[in-house]
Amino acid sequence: MENASNPDNIKRAFLESYDLYSDAIFRYAYMKTSDRNKAIDIAQDTFARAWEYAAKGEPIVNMRALLYRIAHNLIVDGYRKKSAVSLDHLMEEGFDYGTNNTERMMDQLDGHETMKLLDKLDQKYRDVVIWRYIDELSVKEIAQITGETENTVSVRIHRGLEKIRELAKLQNNG
Repeated sequence: MENASNPDNIKRAFLESYDLYSDAIFRYAYMKTSDRNKAIDIAQDTFARAWEYAAKGEPIVNMRALLYRIAHNLIVDGYRKKSAVSLDHLMEEGFDYGTNNTERMMDQLDGHETMKLLDKLDQKYRDVVIWRYIDELSVKEIAQITGETENTVSVRIHRGLEKIRELAKLQNNG
């Protein structure tokens, strides 16, 4: 964020970040928890913690990555307190992660099948594939969120996609 010593700049940059990323952080939290109220709380807590961080004058190189990192940590903390949730349940509840209305029906059909396949992936592959292709984060941003190297993230994305292809072939042949 620009000129961390100027409170007006901090406030303006933070509000711009909120406008840009609040929906995506909510969607991410909702996908992970399947609970609208929890997702709202996580999104609010994410921005509150980011604000505290920025208000201290801490340097923020990539606000988007910081927000996802905070949200991820809040979700992990929540999982430690409660059991994991199925992505199938999320789709059954009618969550629509797409916004392209012209292809909405095809997207929902394809999305439902894709979410079923994603649910079968190991968590380490599922997260990076979702961040990369649903949340459209860069490999560098995902690396910042996970604390892994960009190479490790790229390998996980590649392996996750390969596993999805294998699962899709098995599903279509079975």
